[in-house]
Amino acid sequence: MRVVIVCFLMLVSAVVSAENIKPFTSDGCSAFPDGTFEQNELWLSCCTAHDYSYWQGGTYDERLIADQQLQQCVAKVGKPKIASLMLAGVRVGGSPYFPTSFRWGYGWSYPRFYKALTTAEKKQISAQ
Repeated sequence: MRVVIVCFLMLVSAVVSAENIKPFTSDGCSAFPDGTFEQNELWLSCCTAHDYSYWQGGTYDERLIADQQLQQCVAKVGKPKIASLMLAGVRVGGSPYFPTSFRWGYGWSYPRFYKALTTAEKKQISAQ
C-alpha cells in the first residue's frame, strides 16, 4: 500500500510541477525505414513533421490528427500501403503511456499523457 501511495505522490508531483519542453529532436521514422531502397528518404519529411507533433504532444484528438496527417503524407508520395502500415504502427507504438523516446509528448518529462497545451507551453514551443 505504501508503494502505491508513494507512486501516486510522485505522479501527482510530476504532473503539477511546471516544466520546460526539451529541444526538438527527430529520429526520422523511428524504427521504420525513412524511404525505399531506391529513394532512401522518400517519406522522411513526413516523419519529421510527425515527430514535431509528437514532441509537443497535446490531446488525444490532436494525436489522431497527427497520425492521419502522417498517413496522408506518405500516401501522397505514392506509397498508400506503407502509409497504412505506418498508421497502424504509430497508433500502437506512439502511446503517451509508454516511457519511450518517441511517445506522444516526448518533449516533456514522462509522464505527460494526453493533456492540452497551455498558452505558456505553446509559447515555449514557438520559441524553439
